[in-house]
Amino acid sequence: MYRTFGKRLFDIIATTIGMLLLAPVMLIIILWIKFSSEGPLLYVQKRVGKNFKEFDLYKFRSMVVDADRNGPSVTSGDDSRITKVGKIIRHTKIDELPQLFNVLKGDMSLVGPRPEVMKFVSQKKESYVKVLSVKPGITDTAAIEFRDEESIMEQYDDKEEAYIKYVLPQKIKLYYMYIENITFVNDVRLILQTLKVIK
Repeated sequence: MYRTFGKRLFDIIATTIGMLLLAPVMLIIILWIKFSSEGPLLYVQKRVGKNFKEFDLYKFRSMVVDADRNGPSVTSGDDSRITKVGKIIRHTKIDELPQLFNVLKGDMSLVGPRPEVMKFVSQKKESYVKVLSVKPGITDTAAIEFRDEESIMEQYDDKEEAYIKYVLPQKIKLYYMYIENITFVNDVRLILQTLKVIK
């Protein structure tokens, strides 16, 4: 029952409350980005959602304009494309807040496997059949476990190859664990754990 109806209802109610509470923070970030660097407020990127359907994922822009055309798809903490404001909002995960709009639109859920770009999904397509049987989410076990992913990626020269070979398989295992245990209690627990690790 929760998977079929309750999860969507929980997403709508919790997201609406969350957006009202976070409105002042989002306004401050909007002004900060606007007056600190040139470019749009939001970064919009195609990600792969449920049943391999692509959608536009929203983030506060944390990198220079056209960063995705001038470097790898995987970023690390020492990436020169990240702006000064971007370093702060990425570290605190505040750049992810616009994805609450994705949840309201129905592209995403609050909790679920993190959505990837098609480039990486196509590398693990068989594994993603199960992963994309559910809506992607803002957070889940993998997001918590790989909280410092950008720091991890600093050790690799070829970041995209390392991500596909080492990081993504570990994430997929955690995605499977979540999908096999989708419950209201588990979703609330993961949201609370996420809030706890955000610093």
